[in-house]
Amino acid sequence: MAEPVPTPASVQRRNRLLASIKRRWVLIAGLVISDAILINIAFAIAYWIRYELQWLRAVDPAFVVPFSVYTPFALILTVVLIVAYRRQGLYSPRQGVTWFDELAAIINGTTTGIVIMVLLVFISRPTFYSRLIFFYAGALIIVLLSLSRIVKNIWLGHLRRRGIGVARTVIVGAGEVGRTVMRTMVAHPDMGYEIVGFVDDDPAKGTTDIGRFKGLGSLDNLAVLVQDEAIDAVIITLPWQYHRKIMAIMAQCERENVRARIVPDLFQMTLSRMAITEMAGIPLIGIRQVRVSPFTRFMKRAVDVVFSLSVLILTAPLMALIALAIKMDSSGPILFRQDRVGQGGKPFTLYKFRSMKIGAEDQIDLLRNLNEADGPIFKIKDDPRVTRVGRGLRRFSLDELPQFYNVLRGDMSIIGPRPPLPEEVAQYQPWHMRRLETAPGITGLWQVSGRSELPFDEMALLDIYYVEQWSPALDLKILLRTVPTILFGDGAY
Repeated sequence: MAEPVPTPASVQRRNRLLASIKRRWVLIAGLVISDAILINIAFAIAYWIRYELQWLRAVDPAFVVPFSVYTPFALILTVVLIVAYRRQGLYSPRQGVTWFDELAAIINGTTTGIVIMVLLVFISRPTFYSRLIFFYAGALIIVLLSLSRIVKNIWLGHLRRRGIGVARTVIVGAGEVGRTVMRTMVAHPDMGYEIVGFVDDDPAKGTTDIGRFKGLGSLDNLAVLVQDEAIDAVIITLPWQYHRKIMAIMAQCERENVRARIVPDLFQMTLSRMAITEMAGIPLIGIRQVRVSPFTRFMKRAVDVVFSLSVLILTAPLMALIALAIKMDSSGPILFRQDRVGQGGKPFTLYKFRSMKIGAEDQIDLLRNLNEADGPIFKIKDDPRVTRVGRGLRRFSLDELPQFYNVLRGDMSIIGPRPPLPEEVAQYQPWHMRRLETAPGITGLWQVSGRSELPFDEMALLDIYYVEQWSPALDLKILLRTVPTILFGDGAY
């Protein structure tokens, strides 16, 4: 019987797999070598702090020893930590691992290694060894290795943006669970997934694009897609009733040497409320109570008030200059007022510095054919209605400074979903409405992920992800990413 002829897509997938394996081992070797070097650098700095700077406790001159005395312990610590990091999964690169996951592994592995070394020193009881040096070394190791992972993630992100090292992926199912997976991938582009599109048996879902995610038809198209599109991974988000279909897809993926992963959807349970634990290797899935405590809400509001008040006071001279420039550039009011929809669908008046000519809103119908945004949003990159001063204000988001007054009033928050217009909300699909469950923000995931360049559905996915996953840490991350976004004017028009 003749051997089946490999298709171009299967050859392409095989070559990509071999290249991926090679990159994986190069990455692992590079991480181990760099970690070993950084561990010894940290130990040398710890020696300098302990014996030269003598922090916390002075050293008796009689007990000052050269660094060479510590060299064997530094080498032992290096081996112990490399083993500990391996057990923590730090050298098992895979999609979906964030820097915070790596930081947790570094902290756990370093703590284990330092405790082992302190015990060895305590048991051997040499009079000239300082156990305090190991605590200095531990803290420095965590800092240096965490910074190295930031550099690694930036480098990998650069490669993945060029299409190197990404897994071409199809999502099976476009229901609520499928959209949860989509918005997670939109919020974390560094995870290394290149989404080719999604399939769904519902014609209304399977043929309708969601942002960058393309509707590729029904589940019956999956076999052809895997072959023709050189798919590396399939993520299954079907409801639990589709048990036999899920097993058939898993078997098909196994035959095609394609990775298949299942997202649990027990009784349509919301993924953000799942608590997954383990009992001797057996996964246990339960419901996690997702509650934002009154104290946490109070703290978010307190931060909003203090931050916005500080910005309004510190930028008062700048805003006076902006007001003067607007007045000299074109006739009309300095501030632009517009009705927007806030939390729970409550309307409010949004304030911005005027960046357009008078009567700009009356010209929307005349310019409708120039609209470059999809969905209910109206955006033109080179909008003829924008004034000379307004173009500069928009470039660096200076036109949004008066919105801090909206934050003081409680209409908005510093961070949150983009505040929509009433006519936009009137065109929302049912799943879009979740954007309105929290206060809109001056900045948010939508702004640090592309701003005006994002398709509307993708913006909605990011906003809903924020609503579901909100935490002070997420707010801080968005705030830190906002600064370079504004400075470089990414996606601003």
